[in-house]
Amino acid sequence: MHFVVMGCGRVGASLARSLDSYGHSVSVVDQNPDAFVRLGKDFSGSTITGLGFDRDTLTRARTGDAYAFAAVSSGDNSNILAARVARETFGVANVAARIYDPRRAQIFERLGIPTVATVRWTADQMLRRLIPQGAATEFRDSSGRMVLAEVHLNPDWIARPVAQIESAVEARVCFVTRAGEGLLPKPGMLVQEGDLVHLMCAQPDLEEIVRALDQPIEEDAE
Repeated sequence: MHFVVMGCGRVGASLARSLDSYGHSVSVVDQNPDAFVRLGKDFSGSTITGLGFDRDTLTRARTGDAYAFAAVSSGDNSNILAARVARETFGVANVAARIYDPRRAQIFERLGIPTVATVRWTADQMLRRLIPQGAATEFRDSSGRMVLAEVHLNPDWIARPVAQIESAVEARVCFVTRAGEGLLPKPGMLVQEGDLVHLMCAQPDLEEIVRALDQPIEEDAE
């Protein structure tokens, strides 16, 4: 798969190196060519000097071929603009943007752009947004049998009750991360695009739960 990372600061470089080490094709965009030194000598992807929201620059980065696009520069406005261009002009389905001002999170959310606030930022969080399939284990009980995991949902779950997840799989939804903030599920709460669902389940069941929630919803799950 091909990925485009806009911004080659500490987080952008770490993200690009991780994707590259997994064997993916990666293009990194930054207006400062000196920033690419953070990628290291072993980085096998491509580097493009230019503005991350400029169409010609993004074309050179093969954004039209990208599975996912990450906007992780130092500017909120640049990140949201680049993410929108990637989605609306180049048709990239999986986009995510870094934000510094959490008050803007709701604006990003309405535009359908998943975000992560800087204060909670790690490259691992972005990896889970760019490569959503699977689960990220966050906690295990002392016996190792019960796990708290962040699980990806198929887009079919958007606008459906969070409570419906518990009727579809053997798990309990503990909380939902929305626009960078954790929320306890409330009666009638619906899944929104970009939501990260954290559920508790038995370790032996996790793989099957991940597989079930990553598939389109079947009639008997409704």
